Amino acid sequence: MKTLYFECNMGAAGDMLMAALLELLPDRQAFLDQMNGLGLPGVHISAALGTKCGLTGTQVTVTVHGEEEDYHHGHHHHSGLHDIEHIIAGLALPDKVKADAVAVYKLIAEAESHAHGRPVEHIHFHEVGTLDAIADITGVCLAVHLLAPERMLASPVHVGCGQVRCAHGVLPVPAPATAHILRDAPIYGGKIQGELCTPTGAALLKHFASGFGEMLLIHAAQIGYGMGKKDFEAANCVRAFFGETETGGGDEVLELRCNLDDMTGEAIGFAQERLLEGGALEVFTTAAGMKKSRPGVLLTCLCYAAQREDMLRLLFRHTTTLGVRESICKRHILERSQRMIETGDGPVRVKTAQGWGVTREKLEYEDVVALAREHDVSVQEMERRIWEADHDS
Repeated sequence: MKTLYFECNMGAAGDMLMAALLELLPDRQAFLDQMNGLGLPGVHISAALGTKCGLTGTQVTVTVHGEEEDYHHGHHHHSGLHDIEHIIAGLALPDKVKADAVAVYKLIAEAESHAHGRPVEHIHFHEVGTLDAIADITGVCLAVHLLAPERMLASPVHVGCGQVRCAHGVLPVPAPATAHILRDAPIYGGKIQGELCTPTGAALLKHFASGFGEMLLIHAAQIGYGMGKKDFEAANCVRAFFGETETGGGDEVLELRCNLDDMTGEAIGFAQERLLEGGALEVFTTAAGMKKSRPGVLLTCLCYAAQREDMLRLLFRHTTTLGVRESICKRHILERSQRMIETGDGPVRVKTAQGWGVTREKLEYEDVVALAREHDVSVQEMERRIWEADHDS
């Protein structure tokens, strides 16, 4: 399977990701010419060799009317999501690239909304609303489109530590928006002071990467080095590995477990609901025989390492347990995607899983039930109609 793997040992930013992908493209100048012909007013994108700690790669520079804008101290364009969507809609790009770019911006808008307690429609972008950020995001989306990987994965993300100054004042690292976007991905801090992963970089990774974890066995035909602007004691770059991997992937998750023998079934069910609402990957119970022959329940919660604190708080808040055990598990997973079936009764989502020599498809149950109710037929009859419509198309 043609796989693109991002190594984010020094975080990620839009320009770094674009630079790494640029190194993988067969015709770099054609890409730059296309980006500079998009119709973004006053925007010019250039690429040059950059060196960090003796390592050479590509550094992308975006200028607006001849000046390089600074994300934190430059001119802030207070654009709403609708304004951004309007600008992207007018660019000379394939529809898929436009859709990806808008989806990335929606991730950022939702994160900013959550961080600042304001509705999404009231969010006005500061750092990420500028024209150079639109260039970064559309550039990454276009490069991905041109490379056409079958799947994209990323390493755990180094986010940095300390504080960062932005339009709202001084914020902790990772910035609240970045932390929210990567809330179910593995992240870590370390000793390097500064913002290594920007909200833009986080949203691009979250949108495109189907999983975060150690690099799989990959026959990397190409490796791209995207250099950042700042200098640290470590080489400030994103590496993009592009090559063939075996179908099917894997990652690491935490298994949090506790034994319960003094809760009602309803209370345990409520705890499960709260854990799932909090972002758990899976929550399930197993019947257990406890001491003094008491029947009990083993409650298991699967989550990413970055979710550990949140899940532990929920477990202690909503169960009677006095202790939670933790194990690190490697998962071998099928690659998941989604497509839509248009039927005479209405649209239905189909979940697809493939890898390890198998391919499976499953209708989204909620969509099937909703249509079955609307048309007053059984679930089985509606499923038959849907698959017939898919076959006819």
